[in-house]
Amino acid sequence: MMLEVKDLNVYYGAIHALRGINFHLEKGEIVTLIGANGAGKSTTLNTISGLLRARSGQILFQGEDITYTEAQDIVRKGIIQVPEGRKIFATLSVIENLEMGAYLQTDQAQIQSDLEAVLKRFPRLRERRKQFGGTLSGGEQQMLAIARGLMSRPSLLLLDEPSMGLSPILVEQIFEIIRDINEQGTSILLVEQNAQMALSIADRGYVLETGRVVLEGPAQELLHNPMVIEAYLGGHG
Repeated sequence: MMLEVKDLNVYYGAIHALRGINFHLEKGEIVTLIGANGAGKSTTLNTISGLLRARSGQILFQGEDITYTEAQDIVRKGIIQVPEGRKIFATLSVIENLEMGAYLQTDQAQIQSDLEAVLKRFPRLRERRKQFGGTLSGGEQQMLAIARGLMSRPSLLLLDEPSMGLSPILVEQIFEIIRDINEQGTSILLVEQNAQMALSIADRGYVLETGRVVLEGPAQELLHNPMVIEAYLGGHG
């Protein structure tokens, strides 16, 4: 078991944002969390990555309790979040953005090798390598955000709304990249509004509603579940 979330409760002030959620992710899987805005999907990722504190419950990563571990130490353990809205450094070049992703790495030869590997995976970024991050298109910025995450050599990648604001053709590209990253051995926890795309590449999924898991199962089963179709897939499967 790579990740286990047990009876997790998280509050924003008086608002009970996560209400005792349970889920798990096994090594090598893509697991997706789907649900409407405000369901608690991003809150879940932010709590796993140490940006938010749980009131109660437990987060286990490879058997170790990381519930109250500091965010930078969680990164060191191999959990990397690619945040919603991309959060790239607009005034740094593409290469500088990528190097920021490797800030915990000390082996310069390894950093150069990783840099070459991500530029090979993202040829568009190689073409744009000297441009400022802020001058890239939305799709290019999303590629840069994912590539920067990969520079940290994650064993678990948390992706928050990677398709947000992208054209359908770019969404297809981003999801192909996500599938490819997973096939190369990185486990992925995916939060995504586009339930159809998320379930099409995931192994398993969990449906969140108002901070609770209301449905779970193999992704292909959820794709054909009448409740999921009605609520999240536009009413037609």
